Formats: sequence, C-alpha cells, structure tokens
Amino acid sequence: MDLQLQGKRALVTGSSSGIGRAIALGLAREGVAVVVHGRDAGRAQATADAVVTAGGTAAVVLGDLSDDAAAAQAAADATAAFGGIDILVNNAGTAQDAGWTGATPANWLTLYDTNVVSAVRLIRALTPQMRDSTWGRVIQIGSAANPNPLPTRAAYSAAKAALANLTVSLAKELAGTGITANTISPGPTLTDGFREFAQNFAKNHGLDDVEAATRTLIDGPLASPAARLAGPEEIAALVAIVASPLGASINGANLRIDGGFTPTVN
Repeated sequence: MDLQLQGKRALVTGSSSGIGRAIALGLAREGVAVVVHGRDAGRAQATADAVVTAGGTAAVVLGDLSDDAAAAQAAADATAAFGGIDILVNNAGTAQDAGWTGATPANWLTLYDTNVVSAVRLIRALTPQMRDSTWGRVIQIGSAANPNPLPTRAAYSAAKAALANLTVSLAKELAGTGITANTISPGPTLTDGFREFAQNFAKNHGLDDVEAATRTLIDGPLASPAARLAGPEEIAALVAIVASPLGASINGANLRIDGGFTPTVN
C-alpha cells in the first residue's frame, strides 16, 4: 500500500533508541525525510546513519526538551534541516518506578515536564508552520499505563493520561486546519529496554535467561489476549498510517497497540 508519504518531513523525538528509533526507520521507509532527536549525539547519529544506510534521508538535532530554550532550538534546527516539519512525533519521555511512597512532589513535576510539557513546547513551536501549509500531523506516543495506571509508576501513568487528554483538546483547537492530533499508546514492547528489564527479572527470580523471563512475564503480570509482546516495528507501522494522508479522518483518537493488555473499553 502506498501511504502517500513521499516527500513529507518528520521530527521524531527520543528516536535514538527503542520505539522512537523504530518510528524513525519506519517513516523513512515510506519516503519521509526524518529528523532524529536525542540527547546523546552518538546514539542519535547511529539512528540517522541507519536511516541513510536503508536508503532514507535523515538529519540530527539534539537537546533536552524539558528546557524551554533547548526545545526551541531543537524545533528551529529541525525546521531548518529540511525547510519545515509536516509530522511531529512526540515520543521522548521518561519513567520512574518509585511508586507513591518513593516519588516526591518534585519527581511528579519532573515527569510531567518531561513527558507532557516537552510535547507542548514542540507543538507550540511547529504547528504554526503546519497551519500555514494547511497540512500536518501531531502524534503523541502514550502508554497503556494511561487507562490502566500502574501503582509502581503512578506519576508516569498520570503524565501519560494528561498527554492523551491534551491531544483531544489539540485536535479541537486545530479543527479545519488540515492538521490532525492523535495518541498512539503501546503496551509492553520488545525493546532493548525491555530486554534489560527481563534480564534483571531473570536474575531476581532464578530464571535461566531473558527468554524464560519474558515468557514468565507474558504468562503473568504482562498477560494479554495476544499472549505476546508488540515489536517496535508494529508501533512504527501504526504511526506511519496515522501520519499519512490516508489517516486524515483519524483525529483526536487514542489508539491502543497493546495486544489487549488494557482490560477496559477505550
């Protein structure tokens, strides 16, 4: 299927690894010129190099998006790289397993700033140009922890809920402009970060290896009707569809891609 994305330009935040890296590579395969963002120059460049090696076009911008000036500079550099941004994927964020007793109010504020306000900074910086061109896509990468909050990640879960909420408000704000705003919410995903988590789980529970730990998790606390973890490339494929002209009527939505991990109606 031709997603009609050839020639579009995207900024994917937090794309030096994990889901963000997969999204950058997936969009590039559809003909999108991708601006890779991260805070580590070497890792961000590695993603950009992978895009180019696969036949795509990429540039790199760096910066801490929780800082007003750095976020503004990242947006300006991304715009300059290809003369504009048509697709903004707000993937950058962080989590903390401190729960209710371990997380201080300052931790809550930091997580909110990193996961929510960072996206707001880029939305404010990049949607005016999208308005001028009467076309654009804003996609937040949320989490199954939004409708299914985790007590060990209380602050993170609340931040992801806020991200999904602001997306609906943004879709209404952008009504009639040709810009859509959506949230895509993955569940447990087979990233390098998950493999590291599974490795630690194996050590702490006397399991032989990462594969055994992963199966134990899928059969237990991470159980879903799909009985498997999503691959990052699956999330990238959904992002590409939502970002495409064929996704013009997908707007203000929270699209879960969690294998049914969330046991509720959306």
